[in-house]
Order: sequence, then C-alpha cells, then structure tokens
Amino acid sequence: MTMIDPVAAARAVAGECARDFRDAFTGRLVAAYLLGSLAYGGYAPAVSDIDLAVVLTDTHDGDPGTVETTSETVRGRGGLHRKMSVFWGSLPALRDGHDDGRFPALDRLELADHGVLLLGADVAPQVARPATEELLLESARFAVDVLATDEVTAEFHHPRRLLADPVWFTKAVLFPVRFLRTGTMTTGRAATNEEAVAWYLATSTVAPSLVRLAARVRAGHPLDPAQVAPLLAAGLIPLYRHYIDEQIDRLRRADAPADLVTAFSHWGQRLVSDSHAESRSSAAERH
Repeated sequence: MTMIDPVAAARAVAGECARDFRDAFTGRLVAAYLLGSLAYGGYAPAVSDIDLAVVLTDTHDGDPGTVETTSETVRGRGGLHRKMSVFWGSLPALRDGHDDGRFPALDRLELADHGVLLLGADVAPQVARPATEELLLESARFAVDVLATDEVTAEFHHPRRLLADPVWFTKAVLFPVRFLRTGTMTTGRAATNEEAVAWYLATSTVAPSLVRLAARVRAGHPLDPAQVAPLLAAGLIPLYRHYIDEQIDRLRRADAPADLVTAFSHWGQRLVSDSHAESRSSAAERH
C-alpha cells in the first residue's frame, strides 16, 4: 500500500489553488507563494492551514470579491482544499510595507523570509520587512479583536468547542505561547510553534501540562475531552493571564496607544472577575 506524504499532498493542493488565482486575476498575478508551516517546516496535517500568498500587479475595487469567490470555489472541492487560507495584496504595497488587501505584517515577514515560490516571478526579496514594533502592535490588536470577545471568554470558562475541535484547541492554547516567545526574540521574525513550545516548557511554570498536551494534539494525538477538560480548567486562564501581563509590559515599553493597553487590562480583569464569580456561584450551590 502506497503511503501518501501529507506535506506533498498539501503542497499539491496549494499549487492547484495558485493556478486558480492566476486564472481569476488574468494578467495581474505577479507571483504565488506558500507561507506558514508548509514553507518553514512543522506542518501538522491534523490542524495546520494551507497558507497561500497571492501577489498582484495592483489592486482594484472588485478584488476582495474575486478572492472570496475563488476561495469558496476551491474550498468547495472538499478535503485538503478546505484548509486553504489566502493572503493577498499588490507588489507596490509590499515594497512600501503596507497592506492593501489581506496581508498582515506577520505574513509579510513570512513572505520575505520563508516564502516558497509556486508560480510567477520571485519578488520576495523586494518585500519590506515589518518593524518589530509593528509586529507587536498588530499581534496585540489581533488578540484583542479575536480572543478578547465575550464569546471566547465564555468558552474559556465553560469549554465546549475546545473539547471537540482540535484546531481550535491547539490554536487557543499555543497562540499565547507562540507570541510570548516571539516577544523575546531579537532576530525580527516570528517563532514557530515547535520552538515556542520548547522554549516555554523550559522557562515557564504556568500550565505546562496543558501546553504539552496541545503540542501533542497538534502532532496528531487524539483530542480526548476527559483528558483535556481538567487541564483546561486548571491552566487556560492562568496561561492567558500570564500572556496578558507580559504583553501589557511590552506594550508600555513600546509606548503603544493607550487604548490598546487599556483593552488588554480590561481583558485580564474580565478573565479573573468571571473566574471569581464562577467560584462564588459554585460555593453557594454547595451550601
């Protein structure tokens, strides 16, 4: 029986998707690249996305719709195609260091450092590398926008999806770990999940068992609710409190906008206050 190489299979899908975008942007596609773990290593078939970068000659008003329509067509094929995530923008914007499509700073950095050319001309050397402060501020705003919501806070206190969805579980646990490690690096790049986990387990005493399990699930270990639930209950909020405290300190040192620092402070207070309210409720029920 022939074994299928998951990395080769994912890269083949990425190449197919790149050709779809070349056809969708007739005459305007400069290059298409692999990003993420398929480019720099550490691809985990159970949870990793297939990250594709599309570089255009310029951007038009209808481009977001073209990207969305093409992406929906690709994902509709099922299988690995559902894992595709597309970053896109124009070459002039990438040269100037700004985003005129969907190309966050971290992904622009990955393109410059690790992008694997799938088709077109190699323009990665022309991409401006984001400054460390831009990476810090953008990752902080991402955390506030995506993770500091009422819905996610409720999920952290009463896990349901975290117990059933290995992708969400690994991302929720490893996001703070990866960005904590990235914040300590002086090389101007983002930490990979593997090096972030190794660093964290060697340096931190906050929720190590939870982080270790998330790394195993990312590598393909089954997500067992009975095993996960007590580790989440004991470690997830402390892990995020640790991340938030460290991030507030870094934001203040970087003279970040006051509203961003305040958003992190409020996020940490909500996590703790909700935990205390839950503890009081449980105590009242026992009596």
